[in-house]
Amino acid sequence: MADVQLSNITKVYPGPVQAVDNVSLDIHDREFVVLVGPSGCGKSTVLRMIAGLEDITSGTISIGARVVNDVAPKDRDIAMVFQNYALYPHMTVHKNMAFGLLLRRKHFVWDNPLGFLLAHGRWKQARAERRDIDTRVRATAETLGIGELLQRHPRALSGGQRQRVAVGRAIVRNPKAFLFDEPLSNLDAKLRIGMRAELKRLHRQVQTTTVYVTHDQEEAMTLGDRVVVLKDGVIHQCGTPYEVYEQPINRFVAGFVGTPPMNFLDGRLVRDGGNLYFTDGHQRLPLAARHQASLAAHVDQPVVLGIRPDVWRPAQAPPGSAVLNAEVQVVEPLGDRTDIHCRTASHPHMVCRVDARTRVTEGQTVPMAVEMERVHFFAPGENGATLSLAR
Repeated sequence: MADVQLSNITKVYPGPVQAVDNVSLDIHDREFVVLVGPSGCGKSTVLRMIAGLEDITSGTISIGARVVNDVAPKDRDIAMVFQNYALYPHMTVHKNMAFGLLLRRKHFVWDNPLGFLLAHGRWKQARAERRDIDTRVRATAETLGIGELLQRHPRALSGGQRQRVAVGRAIVRNPKAFLFDEPLSNLDAKLRIGMRAELKRLHRQVQTTTVYVTHDQEEAMTLGDRVVVLKDGVIHQCGTPYEVYEQPINRFVAGFVGTPPMNFLDGRLVRDGGNLYFTDGHQRLPLAARHQASLAAHVDQPVVLGIRPDVWRPAQAPPGSAVLNAEVQVVEPLGDRTDIHCRTASHPHMVCRVDARTRVTEGQTVPMAVEMERVHFFAPGENGATLSLAR
């Protein structure tokens, strides 16, 4: 187990294509850090540079106290789990899990009849190594619930079982760090949820530094001690799942983290009778008391209002309260909840998530009450910085 430190690492491919741009990140010992972002954001490239599978254009990577820029992947003492499992099809589950350990034995050359005849002491050490490996493999397999599958070949396993074998092959080595490259993306939705919980339980048990890459922000939020949100090779925010959800640093993070994504309304801030209001040109919403002072400097300036789908809902509200009139376009029942797709005079598409017992019909215009204490304000633009944070 060890810290992993990235210091100003950059990766430029011929073209030139800058995949990673001056990324710095300290991953603490025993921490579970998730790199998340849209396709092409550079998250897998960062992981592959940590593993040594990609050369670094500039910067340094340290594992523990050792700079590993020029260290071969096999000598970095890390274990990597790939998206496609990368199991040897001709080997049993037991041999797949033991393979890395068997390659690292000190006395493997004497593990044969010649060793028994010529160097009996070393032959005994070689046999002891093999027994130790077998014990570790079986213990790990039992932990993962695949103890009865050790003599099967990968072709006889389901997708979830193959993934457990790939994870077990990494765990059995007891490396300084685990690297996971979208390991659950090939699984169906139900199995993915189960494996997600299993990975979190395993991390609590083995307590090994883990770097995990995914494009699924829900997966990132449920697994990570910290979540690192990347875009265009740059870290936009790094924090706990609560921080990146409740306190997004800019509009990109706010829109990427959360399902369904945050609704954004373009408008302006205006002052009326000593109070501040947000207006989109057709309707206006009164700002909460805690936003009045922090946004006073932005009066008469364009801003973007961010409303999460669960922050507004159909409701009867008295005149003057925070209400948007919206026309219901599509109603999506999801069992325990319902997503309502609607539009206002200024914004053609917004999503509201409500309790399944809420009854609205398509084509109906309904007042939508907004919890102004929980909204966000951003500067205009795709990456507009936050102007206020919900606390």
